[in-house]
Amino acid sequence: MSNIFFGGSRNLGRLNPALRTRLRNLITNGHTVLIGDANGADKAVQSYLAQEGYRNVRVYCMDGKCRNNVGNWELVSIDSGGKKKDFAYFAMKDARMSLDADYGFMIWDGESKGTLNNVLNLVQQGKSALVYFFPTREFIPVKSKDEVAALVARCGSEARDALNRTINLERRTAAEQSALKFG
Repeated sequence: MSNIFFGGSRNLGRLNPALRTRLRNLITNGHTVLIGDANGADKAVQSYLAQEGYRNVRVYCMDGKCRNNVGNWELVSIDSGGKKKDFAYFAMKDARMSLDADYGFMIWDGESKGTLNNVLNLVQQGKSALVYFFPTREFIPVKSKDEVAALVARCGSEARDALNRTINLERRTAAEQSALKFG
């Protein structure tokens, strides 16, 4: 079975019926869930999987300190090397999940820099992501940098500017890169 990297915005803490249906399909097919330990979407997905008694889950955390592991699943600890807890610190964990994954499933609010960074990391590795775009409540498959740019074009200019400042969005969607973006 495939390794599916789940990620999402911290301000999205509830799963609607469409998301629950997709998660139910994942469980039925026996895929391995790779998920972070943040509040919001990570914790909501963890809670659903724990409710369903699903055991094929790995929770990624930093420096052995897990913020959320609702189902008491296997931990994958990423060593920060003593870095400060900022965007780059948590992006290290996310970058590792993208490397370990076959596909991505992201729940995006149209603003979260970390979630979009995860989509870009997957695309840069030749992997695809299914993005649940929360503002329009639709699933959008993303397989290329052009599709990332089209997704971001749905956001307001203020959100696009913030994304560009934090994750160098324009540069990363315009030019080929071989290295992952860690922050």
